[in-house]
Amino acid sequence: MILAAGRGERMRPLSDRIPKPLLPVAGKPLIVWHLERLARAGFDCIVINHAHLGDQIEALLGTGDAWGVSIRYSPEPAGALETAGGIAQALALADAPLGDDAFLVVNGDIYCEWDFHRAAGALGANDLAHLVLVPNPAHHTAVDFALAQGRVADAGAVADTARHTFAGIGIYRRELFAATVPGQSAPLAPLLRAAMAQQRVSGELHTGRWVDVGTPQRLTELDVELRSL
Repeated sequence: MILAAGRGERMRPLSDRIPKPLLPVAGKPLIVWHLERLARAGFDCIVINHAHLGDQIEALLGTGDAWGVSIRYSPEPAGALETAGGIAQALALADAPLGDDAFLVVNGDIYCEWDFHRAAGALGANDLAHLVLVPNPAHHTAVDFALAQGRVADAGAVADTARHTFAGIGIYRRELFAATVPGQSAPLAPLLRAAMAQQRVSGELHTGRWVDVGTPQRLTELDVELRSL
């Protein structure tokens, strides 16, 4: 699943007329970078949620044939449903395209070179989630979670050196969202913290290229960087 329902307030005025996942970087929309990498990793069924200017996303991507994938859309009301609410809504789609157990979720407004092949087998038998973390960028000093010996916990649980930022990439079991009502807004963090308290969240640190493309400045910087490669 690619999360593409956010309003993109920090990206205004660009996001006033184009949904953030469709903003171009090095010649193609952000979300297309994801589609290409997912297809190369063998993912052939992708769900994309949307709200703000979602018709543009559907018009550009269509059924996904151009990238060798099948795309299903999960429309949300104005204002969207937050992350857990959006995932629960997508899980309720009639033919359950996200699978019977575990599935990958990626934020549509990031650029990341994490290898999606790694998603296969990432979850332990008792785990509800596996999170990809990254070193804390300069614009995010609050940090998100702690990582120690492959387990993820609240940021205050371990030393500062093991505190990292959530990359916006996770593998989840359907069980994590069992109590989340489709159609109702719900954040993801409380569900993850409850699972962490049960020692049911694993994780890894990605030290390669990753950008939270949240502002026009970071969009421009990423564009320049990729064009110079």
